Amino acid sequence: MSNQFTEDQAFDKINFREQRQGPYYFENCTFNSCEFSSINLSQSQFIDCSFNNCNFSLAQVENTSFQNAVFQQCKMLGIRFDSCNTFGLSFTFDNCQLDHSSFYKLKLRKTLFTDTQLKEVDFSECELSESVFENCNLENTVFNRSILNKVDFRTAFNYRIDAENNKIKKAKFSMEGLPGLLRKYDILIER
Repeated sequence: MSNQFTEDQAFDKINFREQRQGPYYFENCTFNSCEFSSINLSQSQFIDCSFNNCNFSLAQVENTSFQNAVFQQCKMLGIRFDSCNTFGLSFTFDNCQLDHSSFYKLKLRKTLFTDTQLKEVDFSECELSESVFENCNLENTVFNRSILNKVDFRTAFNYRIDAENNKIKKAKFSMEGLPGLLRKYDILIER
């Protein structure tokens, strides 16, 4: 693979660890079962790309552009999304593993997380207004001084959100999720 711009192509089962080092420049490309784990993707651009069943665990993404990126069934452990290029930054995650990743201080309005595991993810000072966490595991995920206005948490589970330390105006929660909002008060809720 060369450093040239690539568009409108599909890549199947490519191990990018065996390719030349980035940066990579892709637009409107599809990646199926590709291996990106532990490689340096810094300065790369992925615009209108979709990733299916790919492994990005521990990839370096400093100043990487992800614009309208769709991730399905991807393993993305320990990714520092907070180091990405923020211009046009937008994602959709469906059935992914994002454990131990960081979105610190990012603006991710209207981001869709569906059937995704987000254990110990850092959303501190993140702007997530109107995002949706549909059937997502948020165990030990950190929301600290985050903007969560109109976020839909109705089917999310295992979250702990301090309503006094985050902006949650018009956020949506289910009755089953109330313990995640009230845990800091050490009260018992009976059903």
